Amino acid sequence: MTKADNSGTSLPGLNASDEDGSKRHGPSNRSPSPRGGGKRKTRKDGLSAAARIGFTVALITLFLDQATKLYTLFIYDLPVREPVSLTPFLSLIVVWNRGISYGMFQQSTDLGRWILIVVSILASIGLSFWIRNTKGRLLAASLGLIVGGAIGNVVDRLAYGAVFDFLLLHWGTWSWYVFNVADAAIVAGVVGLLYDSFVLEKRRVR
Repeated sequence: MTKADNSGTSLPGLNASDEDGSKRHGPSNRSPSPRGGGKRKTRKDGLSAAARIGFTVALITLFLDQATKLYTLFIYDLPVREPVSLTPFLSLIVVWNRGISYGMFQQSTDLGRWILIVVSILASIGLSFWIRNTKGRLLAASLGLIVGGAIGNVVDRLAYGAVFDFLLLHWGTWSWYVFNVADAAIVAGVVGLLYDSFVLEKRRVR
């Protein structure tokens, strides 16, 4: 842009100055590159708060499950001491479970054991993707309980050929299935999923 005098002619000196000024100050007026902004945004993007909760719950569940099993088996030496009565309604005994949680779908062959291992691993991977994409914190925590419990029992099947169960709830002549921390976490996770689906989901829709 040039500056004109009253006669309508351009002033060369001011024109040159303006051109130099526009060259000097022009780049500072440019808007930030969309590409650069996109890169910064991508670096900041990561796991949501809900996903972090879900994966943290999964890791804590796995740790607690394996810690209690290792302690009970190799330090407390439950196979030698069983049965141990902790309270009027809780006892410790040793049961090697070749099925899924709470003794269901028992497998008597190595093929059946490996099928359970593969299915558990695939299910854990699928649920982990669900955790990664969910925004609900209770839902993520519930999924984390299931994933941590499933992986904990997979570790048992790989290490011992069966899942180590040692907790028995009972009252009088009534007794519950023998279970472990992983089984309890899976049940709690399923309860959380049901609550999220039938209660919280309706509130979100409203």
